[in-house]
Amino acid sequence: MPAAIKTLLHRLAWADLDPTYLRRLVAMARDEDLAGLGLRVKPRLTGDLSTSALAWHGHPARIRSARADLVARTPLIACGLPLIPLILAAYAGRATVKLHARDGRAVPASGVLATLTGDPRTLLAAERVILNFLQRLSGIATHTARHVTALGPGRTRLLDTRKTTPGHRMLEKYAVACGGGWNHRLGLFDRVMLKDNHLALLGASGDLAAAVARAKKSAPALPVEVEVDSLAQIPPVLDAGADVILLDNFAPAQIRRAVALIAGHALTEASGGITLKSLPRYAGLGLDFVSTGALVHHSSWADIGLDWRA
Repeated sequence: MPAAIKTLLHRLAWADLDPTYLRRLVAMARDEDLAGLGLRVKPRLTGDLSTSALAWHGHPARIRSARADLVARTPLIACGLPLIPLILAAYAGRATVKLHARDGRAVPASGVLATLTGDPRTLLAAERVILNFLQRLSGIATHTARHVTALGPGRTRLLDTRKTTPGHRMLEKYAVACGGGWNHRLGLFDRVMLKDNHLALLGASGDLAAAVARAKKSAPALPVEVEVDSLAQIPPVLDAGADVILLDNFAPAQIRRAVALIAGHALTEASGGITLKSLPRYAGLGLDFVSTGALVHHSSWADIGLDWRA
């Protein structure tokens, strides 16, 4: 297997994420809330009008300091906590955060993830944006962890896909990694992947083996993965030097035959119609990878609340 095959096994860490990208996402979320970002006609009044309407005069101590806890309402895998300082900074208020959990760690129901301290006007304005990011990302991490448990220990690794929320891909893939999954290709740029629609584009003259050979020549530094939907397609793809063979919508019995046919000459991946319930059936088939977009698009938001301290 070429050294480039290592690009198949991403597991994004927080340090891999671009701070400029993160600050831009945070700024967009803030401006949606405060200034109607996305509307063609901008609102006449902007800002947190609810908090501004409160009677702050005569209560300077309340303005100077407030404390609130971010609390898990149900058990979850934490994700997105390093975003909180970026969010507080985006509101330009005097507020800080103390983290009590770490991304990727299990938090029980009633567990405190973080404590926010500072100007209550900042905390109230930033509350929903903080919760939106943490609930979404922790939901993906928690959902992924359930899939990892269902697959069980062994050689087969669980992969995500490119089915992610536009603009949020790297954060969502980071959340999958926090849940114990592995990241499939990050985009169209980091491997050659020949799928059914590529062959449909070639038409009747399409030759799968020739397409693999051309890909190996045009992008020699990248692994080449090929989607097949029948056992008959495997031998010519192997002969052409494919690095990974994606078994699309194969039944478990077919997968056993395909893995035996491939015999370690390429890495194997199964995908298509795989659910949390069916995942254990793929654990003992000799596969290298099982991939599913459900880690992201079937996840539910984690239940996290912000509780003010007296």
